[in-house]
Amino acid sequence: MAGMLKLRNERTGQLEPFEPLEPGKATVYVCGITPYDTTHLGHAFTYLSYDVLIRYLEYRGYAVRYVQNVTDIDDDVLRKGHETREDWFELGNRWTRRFLEDLRDLNVRTPDVLPRATETIPDMFAPIQAMIDAGKAYVAAGNVYYSVASYGDFGEISGLPEAEWLSTANERGNHPDDPHKRDPLDFVLWQATVPGEPSWQSPWGAGRPGWHIECSTMVSKYLGEQIDLHGGGADLTFPHHECESAQARTVNGKTFFVRYWLHTAMVRYNGEKMAKSLGNLVWVRDLIDEYSADAVRALVHAHNYDETWEYRAEESQAANTLAKKLRRAAWRESGTGTPYQAEDAVQAFLAALENNLDSASALTVLECLSDDILAQIASGADVSAAQKTLRSAAGILGMRLGTEADAEQTRVWDALIKRFE
Repeated sequence: MAGMLKLRNERTGQLEPFEPLEPGKATVYVCGITPYDTTHLGHAFTYLSYDVLIRYLEYRGYAVRYVQNVTDIDDDVLRKGHETREDWFELGNRWTRRFLEDLRDLNVRTPDVLPRATETIPDMFAPIQAMIDAGKAYVAAGNVYYSVASYGDFGEISGLPEAEWLSTANERGNHPDDPHKRDPLDFVLWQATVPGEPSWQSPWGAGRPGWHIECSTMVSKYLGEQIDLHGGGADLTFPHHECESAQARTVNGKTFFVRYWLHTAMVRYNGEKMAKSLGNLVWVRDLIDEYSADAVRALVHAHNYDETWEYRAEESQAANTLAKKLRRAAWRESGTGTPYQAEDAVQAFLAALENNLDSASALTVLECLSDDILAQIASGADVSAAQKTLRSAAGILGMRLGTEADAEQTRVWDALIKRFE
């Protein structure tokens, strides 16, 4: 009998049973990369964590529709292109290809839709106009801004004290000195064209979209006005997800935009958050090449998605040792004696994931099961059923344990990668 998945909903701060909007179905949106300097271990922690969520839901029989975007037009992409003297579009394509290749090689389940922000710009015009008509947004000098003061529930997702809103937003891309704003915290929906930057025509003149309207538009276009699960890194909780929710609820008039908000914690290295801006990055490709994709999975899933952790090189070595043990236990020749069953291990594994995706405990269950299988083999027991159980459970954590890559999944990944050539 299936257990009940419980997730810590960021909006309420509570552990809540997962009850989707439509029985048997789950809609999931995860904020994708801004494509430059990928893929570091912090990225892997985010996307592998949500991969486990999706794999678990599908194991339990849910029909999952998963959308992950690419923020291919953004202040950071334009700045990086200027620094490197590379066309912003080509820069984005190059780094997106590398990111997708890494996800493919890490055995991540492919998104059902992988939209570029630039592909959905025309879809942003109607919701922006709806916000203007509702009196929540205003036009100034070819720009369109959302008035944060007009939205009474701002801050409900993050729970951040109002006194910290402006300083936090400023750290994460807000421009408080914009002379066209009525309030420093107001955020841009459409920004007028700037010399030397790409632009698109809109009802308010040439320009480009703001960051927040990109995601809320893609959510609504590909998943609907209300969705079950929205994920991203913890640094997106404020202001990005607050702004997304404010926009969407203004347009759709619903009591909520997302049923469950989830955020992955930060990965630290050398005492600081692993970040492109700090340059303290551990590249996933290096870890795959030195160890294996399963070792990277073991490294990442030893930490629960919502717990900050510090990367240490010796952890990679330990994860590699564990991945090899799991593979050995999964495939070593079985004895023919008394059958050894693993039902208790299955239940413990699933119970761990049902408890807010406790991947660390789930991985420990698999390690103990592997130890038991190897011991039983040594005593001549028939462990073939337990080995099948181990392989199946490890698959929910995205680990192949020596099996070949799924040909259809690889084909889909390769097709996605080709879009960015």
